[in-house]
Amino acid sequence: MIAVTGATGQLGQQVIKALLEKVPAGEIIAAVRTPENATDLTALGVQVRQADYTRPDTLLNAFTGVEKVLLISSNEIGSREVQHKAVIAAAKEAGVKLLAYTSLLHADSSSMGLGGEHRATEQALIASGVPYAILRNGWYTENYAASIAPAVAHGAFIGAAGEGKIASASRQDYAEAAAVVLTRHDVAGKTFELAGDEAYTLAQFTAEIAKASGKAIQYIDLPEAEFAAALKGAVLPDALAEMLADSDANAAKGALFDDSHTLSKLTGHPVTPWQDVVRAFVAQA
Repeated sequence: MIAVTGATGQLGQQVIKALLEKVPAGEIIAAVRTPENATDLTALGVQVRQADYTRPDTLLNAFTGVEKVLLISSNEIGSREVQHKAVIAAAKEAGVKLLAYTSLLHADSSSMGLGGEHRATEQALIASGVPYAILRNGWYTENYAASIAPAVAHGAFIGAAGEGKIASASRQDYAEAAAVVLTRHDVAGKTFELAGDEAYTLAQFTAEIAKASGKAIQYIDLPEAEFAAALKGAVLPDALAEMLADSDANAAKGALFDDSHTLSKLTGHPVTPWQDVVRAFVAQA
């Protein structure tokens, strides 16, 4: 049995679908906070169990009889370390044979603000004694693509990444990698640095938006504080705006670059070209 936490999230749903191409639905557990919101997963034939990161009793029940667990990192920044440690403890008590965790690219050395909670989780996982695999996911191309519609509407794409090279991949690519790791038998104790095959600057990303849309769009690079203020002005929550601005500022220093091609080697095929993601989002804009 393989359990995927956060299975109703965007990545979790993709992982479930990727696993269904490798193992029978009866061997997959979608571990979710609110089971009644997972009817689409139930329809796929997988078993749905409640698993609330803030309620350890639900975690232990969710992992009963499970051999492998994918811990998809919580989206509650600031609370992640405590929540992740609860998952690790439950997995250990349940006798899980492999706990895979979606971490951050180069988490052990990353200067990004997001890195702290991921490092703490990795350390707790290693210290737990539970066999583990660490999936250090780079940036999702969709993170930037989400800003394509307003960029097309206003003729400008804003950021704070300077000339930093960003090796992103699609959410689907990371989901496929997770499914591969969960169905292999030689991954315990391994850490995978996962990123796209081809890197780009945000100026290049913007140029691709302009090409795909046929409209004049310029990249405007802002200081970190100004970018954060602009995001807050666009009604993003303060914590999210500051996290995105910090991530861009660190991308300018290379925090989101990796050229190991580990992701495509793991899945056995090239990652989705970032240009394809841009074109798909432009078509929806």
